[in-house]
Amino acid sequence: MPLWITITVAAALFQNIRTTMQQKIRHVLSVDGANFIRYLYGAPLALGMLAFLVWGTGREMPPLSVSFLGLVTIAGLGQIIATSLMIHAFTLRNYAVGTVYSKTETLFVALFATFVASEPLTFGSWAGIVVCLFGVAVLTVRGSLANITHVLSEFRHKGALYGILSGVFFAIAAGTIREASKHLPEGDFMIRGITTLASMNTIQIVLMLAYLSYSDRSQFGKIWVNWRSSIWVGIFSVLGSAGWALAMTLENAALVRAVGQIELVFTFIASHVVLKERPSTGEWVGSLLVVGGVVLILLER
Repeated sequence: MPLWITITVAAALFQNIRTTMQQKIRHVLSVDGANFIRYLYGAPLALGMLAFLVWGTGREMPPLSVSFLGLVTIAGLGQIIATSLMIHAFTLRNYAVGTVYSKTETLFVALFATFVASEPLTFGSWAGIVVCLFGVAVLTVRGSLANITHVLSEFRHKGALYGILSGVFFAIAAGTIREASKHLPEGDFMIRGITTLASMNTIQIVLMLAYLSYSDRSQFGKIWVNWRSSIWVGIFSVLGSAGWALAMTLENAALVRAVGQIELVFTFIASHVVLKERPSTGEWVGSLLVVGGVVLILLER
């Protein structure tokens, strides 16, 4: 099995845990506050990873060009905007609507890869991405046909619009992360991926500090009071982000994000193994569609 697949599956698992924990602290933090803690704790950890690779393993840090810094700035800003839009989508409408429409990211990343990054996909890869997206929709609404109809009927609602926009900005972030790693002239995938992540997270924490200082300083005190719960969001966030950055250094960002939809299958498994909930036929179908879409993508590789 290619290394990028293993890394992507791990990243999807970490992201699933981070998203769940982030939702739990939304009752004490604003949308922007919940977003900020990803970078507050994530940036130092990413820099620590980079320091270990340089001083602990003897790797050399690649030189950072102006084009590289421009790309990671776009990626970092795109991720900040996307995350805020996604959390807004969850608060404006139910979780299913926000999740389904935010997962259109996979289609937008594929378009970015094809028309911007000059990394066109095969027909089989496109088919796999569409199958994965449909499987995600089925899983998110727990296999209910009535709920699928409801989600589709909400297309013009602000929550759905925010979900789609979050997908667009997540796609921009994913595409530019891969492009940034390609602008590093030397080093293996590990040092290039972590350099990209550490640079992006550092820029993100500066941007979010400036924004919150201007718009809502009260969030800093709330984050300090709730540091025990919020630190875990940062830890799992940087673990997930490291996985995405490394996988996108190795492979087309569209394929990485499509395989990453396996995250919803983890949610399905947890609800039935941990919470002992009985799966519906529709949920099994949704899980099989996601896995089947991933298999289609892998067969094309």
